[in-house]
Amino acid sequence: MKCFKPYSNVSILLFVISLSYFTASGQGKFKEAYRVETIEMPKGLSGQTGGIDFLPDGRMVACFVRGEVMIYNLQTKEWKLFAEGLLLPLGILAISNSEVLVMQLTNLMRIKDTDGDGHADLYENATSDFGVSGNYHEFNYGPVKDKSGNLFFALNTASSGGGVRTIVRGELNTRGRDGVDGHHEMFSVVPYRGWVMQLTPDGKLHPFASGFRSPNGIGFDLNGNLFVTDNQSDWVPTSSLYHVRKNNFYGHPASLVWKKEWKNRDPFNAPIAELDKMRTRAAVLFPQGIMANSPTQPLADMTNGKFGPFSGQLFIGEINRDRILRVMLEKVGGEFQGACIPFIDGHGLRIGNNRLSFGPDGSLWVGQISFSGWVEGKPGIQRIVFTGDAPIDVYTMSLTSKGFDFIFTQPIDAATAANPTNYKIRRYRYEYKKKDPEEGIDIATQIDAQDVTIISSKPSQDGKKVSLTIGDLRPGFIYEVNLGDIKSAKGQPLSNKLICYTLNKLRT
Repeated sequence: MKCFKPYSNVSILLFVISLSYFTASGQGKFKEAYRVETIEMPKGLSGQTGGIDFLPDGRMVACFVRGEVMIYNLQTKEWKLFAEGLLLPLGILAISNSEVLVMQLTNLMRIKDTDGDGHADLYENATSDFGVSGNYHEFNYGPVKDKSGNLFFALNTASSGGGVRTIVRGELNTRGRDGVDGHHEMFSVVPYRGWVMQLTPDGKLHPFASGFRSPNGIGFDLNGNLFVTDNQSDWVPTSSLYHVRKNNFYGHPASLVWKKEWKNRDPFNAPIAELDKMRTRAAVLFPQGIMANSPTQPLADMTNGKFGPFSGQLFIGEINRDRILRVMLEKVGGEFQGACIPFIDGHGLRIGNNRLSFGPDGSLWVGQISFSGWVEGKPGIQRIVFTGDAPIDVYTMSLTSKGFDFIFTQPIDAATAANPTNYKIRRYRYEYKKKDPEEGIDIATQIDAQDVTIISSKPSQDGKKVSLTIGDLRPGFIYEVNLGDIKSAKGQPLSNKLICYTLNKLRT
């Protein structure tokens, strides 16, 4: 096996300055339901993982930010170099046993092994029809593929803490930057920074949706709906999960300069009310410092029960914490909204959880990253295995006309479930606004926060459902619920007690 020498350091991911405080969830019986295993990395290889996927034959393929693409044999536990020399790759998609697509800093690259010796010998540009200003923060994420063969990837905006090169790729439009001297906000001076892009099967690249800041996560649910996570900072008061549709705008104004009607306007100084009316609300908000600081790839559970009881739900990585999130979505008034809950905290999971993929056996593989000065950890790859011992957890949280219904993975104790004092609910919201330079990067301030009265809690006869009636339901708020001393019918505590529901629309 070849020994790899690390390349010289490069500037790597700066997503957001993140709060260090997280509200801990209960541990419960989780450790018995899921087991975390660490994959041994080859000597000399930096474990900074930009992307992971599985080839049709069951081998794992991963790209690493210092430029390698490696293949791991799950049976022999051996690594093999497939390709190298890439520039900050942050996403990979397996096409066949001999071909992958890799999203790197300058382009989407198609990499093939044409002679069957296990090493790539053909490197092709799949597309580079987007701008590069030379700003270090112009990362690219994806690709993911829909059922019609369209590829989607996301382009980061540039950092206010970095500059623009004298020579750029693509048209230069300085209106995509806030001010001449201050440059306080993330910016888009070359096409199509802050956009999700669509590459059609005929090889043509199209701008698909705008308004993103640092969309380090893109994926589909089981029904083909496209979802993207965005990281908190200017214009993004708390990290978010968006249902992405063509031509929609998702809030960060920098990318608007690449829309024809905004070509000669300054989007940063447009009326807040105008931008607010234009933007599509997040399906789920991740309260900053409570649920997530830097969410990453959304991945739908497509294992049909091999990974436990959460089939069809989304799992989402988190950079700043030894945590994976779980998201349960529902449609209200024709739009997605729903709840987020910690799926796993600790139990051997490391921080820097950047990329997710389900293996052939239904285990969840997690590619991790760390970067000096922001998140210190041990990068590499771990996997989470379902042991068959079902967790005691919230399965779904759904909005009703009077409050919320909770369905649990196992029957719960009727006495604790029927006691309203075992439920604590706060509601609050975040303000969509232009960043005040004096505030720094953190604008994740909860506003209009207040406790919510629990009128009644009614468990179902089978013990798996509780219906809460609460004092007030208002759209535009996050409802943060702590499930207190609720336990299972066998007397065991819940795996997670903290859950947050994003209420955009009321039931009618």
